Amino acid sequence: MATMRSSSATAARPRRTPFFIELYRSALGKKYVMAVTGIIGLGYIFAHMVGNLKLYQGPEALDEYAKFLKNLLYPIVPQSGILNILRSVLVLALIFHVLAAVQLTRMNRLSRPTRYKTRDYVAANFASRTMRWTGVIVLLFLAYHLADFTWKIVNTAPEGATLREMVIASFSTPAIAGFYIVANIALGVHLFHGVWSLFQSMGWNNRRFNHWRRGLAVGFTAVVIGGNLSFPIAVLTGLIS
Repeated sequence: MATMRSSSATAARPRRTPFFIELYRSALGKKYVMAVTGIIGLGYIFAHMVGNLKLYQGPEALDEYAKFLKNLLYPIVPQSGILNILRSVLVLALIFHVLAAVQLTRMNRLSRPTRYKTRDYVAANFASRTMRWTGVIVLLFLAYHLADFTWKIVNTAPEGATLREMVIASFSTPAIAGFYIVANIALGVHLFHGVWSLFQSMGWNNRRFNHWRRGLAVGFTAVVIGGNLSFPIAVLTGLIS
């Protein structure tokens, strides 16, 4: 009889949810996910900008850099193998970053059924208020950027053109160059608030270091966006041709 009761109690006991899933269900867990995936994105954006600076080093430098990325650890791994792994990590980071942002926004709305008071809205800075919209612009920009240089769907360069020739062909069109400039300004706003807020999301928040946080956010954004903006401007002005 005792054995039967013990078995039924064991069967009725609910299964424990894995720790990481339980953590992600909380607002804190979603903030952690946004911070970690944001750091991955920041690393990629910075490395991407630095690599593209080879556009200024002559006709072959950028194309040699592209070949280097495809041949990472080749022939230990297949050609483009490491590059595809990095792309997969970035895609997963992007998916979880957007998913956590949407779910966190929904949780915040449910916890505050009434809209913010005017004074609270004014107190928030421009970057934080526009994170949703700059995020959408960045996603559209990313889709076009892939279609332009990775999938080569919208690029106007002839078949077999080098990466440098594709960049020049794309940015020689003022409308496309203008779109890249506007999108990178939106990216800059998003980056500034992202760098600033990730410290708070990870619990590394102290008023004594706020000026360092702001300095890092401003410096990182200025370097990355300044570099990115220079590429279409250099092509439009004939500095690169």
